[in-house]
Amino acid sequence: MLDLTWKVFSQTGNIETYLLMKELENEPNTVEGKTAQQEDMSSINLNL
Repeated sequence: MLDLTWKVFSQTGNIETYLLMKELENEPNTVEGKTAQQEDMSSINLNL
């Protein structure tokens, strides 16, 4: 995903794409393509 965002940024110069890339770089606890927060939300939805 980082490669894609970098490629888009380098071709367009879109600052929002760059900021997205930086956010993805700093994303803690990525588990098989899902963040820990998404995992928590999934378990909450199942418990309802």
